[in-house]
Amino acid sequence: MEFAIKLFQFLLSLSILIVLHELGHFIPAKLFKTRVEKFYLFFDVKFSLFKKKIGDTEYGIGWLPLGGYVKISGMIDESMDTEQMALPAQPWEFRSKPAWQRLIIMLGGVTVNFILAFIIYIGMTFFYGEQYIANENVKDGIWVNNPTIEKLGFHTGDKIVSIDGVKVIKFEDINKQMFLAKEVDINRNGEIIKIKLPVNFIDQLMKSKRGTLINLRMPFVIGAVPNESPNKNVLKPKDIITSCNGQNVTYADQLIELFQGLKGKTVPAVIRRDDKEVAVNIVINDSAKVVVQQGMLPYDNLEKLGLYKINKQEFGFFQSIPVGVSRGFEELASYGKQLKAIFSPSTGAYKGVGGFTAIFNIFPSTWSWFVFWNITALLSIMLGVMNLLPIPALDGGHVIFLLYEMVSGRKPSDKFLERAQMVGFILLITLLIFANGNDIYKAIVGK
Repeated sequence: MEFAIKLFQFLLSLSILIVLHELGHFIPAKLFKTRVEKFYLFFDVKFSLFKKKIGDTEYGIGWLPLGGYVKISGMIDESMDTEQMALPAQPWEFRSKPAWQRLIIMLGGVTVNFILAFIIYIGMTFFYGEQYIANENVKDGIWVNNPTIEKLGFHTGDKIVSIDGVKVIKFEDINKQMFLAKEVDINRNGEIIKIKLPVNFIDQLMKSKRGTLINLRMPFVIGAVPNESPNKNVLKPKDIITSCNGQNVTYADQLIELFQGLKGKTVPAVIRRDDKEVAVNIVINDSAKVVVQQGMLPYDNLEKLGLYKINKQEFGFFQSIPVGVSRGFEELASYGKQLKAIFSPSTGAYKGVGGFTAIFNIFPSTWSWFVFWNITALLSIMLGVMNLLPIPALDGGHVIFLLYEMVSGRKPSDKFLERAQMVGFILLITLLIFANGNDIYKAIVGK
């Protein structure tokens, strides 16, 4: 069932993005009276799952979910229809239209992607508002359990002050900002310490095989108790361990450290269960574990326990617009920095490039509209930016040639465009193989 939920979210998000991107090409093409021969969701290699011709256009769904396309008459694209291009140009064809019209048609897809992302962020701001923990309210500092971060000199209890000279306002922004940062200022027992991050920081993080850099210090919450646990008849999901062997504990990191000196022992503990304190005896095995899965607490519960103050803000519709737009630009700038890191070999970021499996895995196994739309907005930005890359066969490649034509007054020959399209196609296939090869490698080595 969990796999089905992930798959449904993946396909739904992909379908929304592909259909709207291709509509971005389709609508201006129709407005400029350019014939569109095909409009497809997914690729119809050899056969289609569904197709229906309406007017001059065949609408369909292919069986290969690697994207989608519109086939525009008189355009050198991935179909490589050289026979059509060998015939005299017709008034309804793409090549017969003025350069400015062709430019609008080519930019339509990425324009829709960016607009969609901004609309989603505006909608999320309106429906969900903002909920965050102010960094200044994290009084007891961070939890560091990533070995890469520890080696760089970060300690549990440190307070993040600023990243690359910019003061941290929201705790939730720390991981995203640190990922591409060069320097972090921390407060350790009242002393400001600067920690420089190495050029290959991203590569080191990937080798550590940990998902997050910095964690919020959380209580030790029981998520699940497996049957093989010696505490299966003692602990229950949602229990919070607040005392162990006579010592009160607030955070999970304190308890984990305490377990180290209690290996192989049965000790008294106090747990919070349904807002009541319950005394129990727990078994700590020889590996200093109680053999349970740790759970998470929603923000509201953290506030009820008196650990963190949660800042909440609701927005009216018109208030949501500038907030959502600002969020969109922040994500766009962040993805631009990620691309820059990927194309800089010294960072090692290219090793983290993933394909369809990586995209599939970012969707959760439980349904959440908030998470779904958040991921879809980010993927829409990624799709828009990637399609703007100046690579023949992508929208950005076509745009470069059109801009050259508009500036110089000379149109590249069809033969040149055909060769450029072939080079671009080979390059895209290479990138696709590399990205999905990374997915396979990670699966083999247990990433």
